Amino acid sequence: MTTTATPATDDDQLPRTQQADDPFDRDVLPTPPGATAALLRSLLAPMRSRVTLTTVLLLLQQAAVQAGPLLVAYAIDNAVPALRDHDHGPLIAVAVGYLLCALVSGGLQFAFIEASARVSQDVLLDLRGRIFRHAQALSVDFHERYTSGRLISRSTTDVESLRELLDEGLQELVTVVLSFVYISAMLLWLDLGLGAVALVSFVPLYLLVRLYQRRAGRVYRARSTAIAAVIVKFVETMNGIRPVRAFRREAANDAELAVLNRRHERTNGDALLEMARYVIGSRLVANTAVAAIVLWGAYRVASGSLELGVLAAAVLFLRRLYDPIDRLGMFLNSYQSAAASLEKIAGLLAQTPSVPEPSAPRELPPSKGELPGREVVFDGVRFAYRTGGEVLARFDLTLPAGQTVAVVGSTGAGKSTLAKLLARFYDPSEGRVLLDGVDLRVLAVPELRRGVVMVTQEAFLFSGTVADNIAIGRPDATREEIERAAKAIGAHEFISALPDGYDTDVRKRGGRISAGQRQLVAFARALLADPAVLILDEATSSLDIPGERAVQRAMSTVLRGRTAVVIAHRLSTVEIADRVLVMEHGRIVEDGRPDELIAGTGRFADLHRAWRDSLA
Repeated sequence: MTTTATPATDDDQLPRTQQADDPFDRDVLPTPPGATAALLRSLLAPMRSRVTLTTVLLLLQQAAVQAGPLLVAYAIDNAVPALRDHDHGPLIAVAVGYLLCALVSGGLQFAFIEASARVSQDVLLDLRGRIFRHAQALSVDFHERYTSGRLISRSTTDVESLRELLDEGLQELVTVVLSFVYISAMLLWLDLGLGAVALVSFVPLYLLVRLYQRRAGRVYRARSTAIAAVIVKFVETMNGIRPVRAFRREAANDAELAVLNRRHERTNGDALLEMARYVIGSRLVANTAVAAIVLWGAYRVASGSLELGVLAAAVLFLRRLYDPIDRLGMFLNSYQSAAASLEKIAGLLAQTPSVPEPSAPRELPPSKGELPGREVVFDGVRFAYRTGGEVLARFDLTLPAGQTVAVVGSTGAGKSTLAKLLARFYDPSEGRVLLDGVDLRVLAVPELRRGVVMVTQEAFLFSGTVADNIAIGRPDATREEIERAAKAIGAHEFISALPDGYDTDVRKRGGRISAGQRQLVAFARALLADPAVLILDEATSSLDIPGERAVQRAMSTVLRGRTAVVIAHRLSTVEIADRVLVMEHGRIVEDGRPDELIAGTGRFADLHRAWRDSLA
């Protein structure tokens, strides 16, 4: 049996996967214009009423705070003269008013902090959930290029930067803005000249803020990138701790992390330096303005054109305004850090799956006959990874329903790519992959995941019980069905011997059981899912010879009637196949029954002889 290449018609052509400059070598993914602001609006939109409430609380709190200098002015210009006439009423009224303002301000401040904290936590809860859900929805090629360390940095360090802004920075900003509005109005009302001088002093402060904002923005983007690089290195090292220890990479990793740490230290120092420049500059402007107003006001008080109480109130107002100006630097500090982080999060959330869900999904037609298997067709398929050359070039293949096909070949021949296309981890650059005549790109995702199951070389188990891990493909399965699947695959005996049997917690990544046992659990998981098409990608590589034989015996029964694609370097696995494909450089160079190819003089016969000699 051989495969033939047929020319593709125009109707067969589908858009080639976009081959653009790969942004994954940078920490910041491209962010569409306006995406950051849109993300922030979408986070706050469901809490519009609570945001309004916190704003009103802060408005009232600032009104109570800013009443203090007016009471002082009244006390100096009215209550003290009245006291000379033995009239204690005005002074008592001032004292009571000041006390009430303090109590009301404190109560409103408490209510504001509580309300704003609830808003902040709900925003962060929503954002973390969005990052997690979106990361799961992105295609496999994204996760193969964008490291898990960067994803962790997005959902931890970057979200934490936003938390600092919401918890502390926004209050400082609103306080400064409200103070500016209140105090400017009060100064102009108290004395037009003093108010005008105070407003003029705001010009250099504004220019100072703008300069700090521009310079700090660059610094905080660099700092966010630096800490992400540290996290990536740490996660990569811990995930690969076994080869690190085996090849004595500790010293080299220490040196690399030291470089990244120094870069992070340098960017932190730059941020602190920019903050120091801003604080020194703002205090210089503020103290100069206060000194000028006090000096000029004193001359006016001496000449009788200004009341002493008005001057005292003006100075108190200015101190209340300039003190938050210092704290505005802290807000800008938090803002720049949060803006850089939010930009990165928006860039992540703006990524779209390269394997999108169909806009008009279709269902598979009813199975033909009693067998569960489905026909698989690769029709004019071309495929290239973003980071490399073409792997499959004009690839045509038909797998009849119920056939078990073994795919062999040297490393890089395209075997695993074939499996990933069939599982729709990737879409072809050109051509189609059909399941019973339905293009996988228009097949409903739940239908595809029920119909096609893949068991890979890495048998990944999640924290939880053995039964939970087997039932991942069918969460509604009964304990009896779970055990039946385990028995069929030959895993029941070792599972029963575990401390709690099927209720034993396998712990992180299944570390409580051996690699071969993890693979058997993965097989049981796939069999319980009862797929029409089963893909085994080097799935027996971690098993010893007796374990592999046991699995092969189970597979010969379990795979009957299903379409199966078995990719293996171990030629012993090929014995269960009805058909063998030999691939080289993305093409099928041999195709036939195992016994026919072994008896021939081709590539598979050479591989089989070499394998037999290795056993001897």
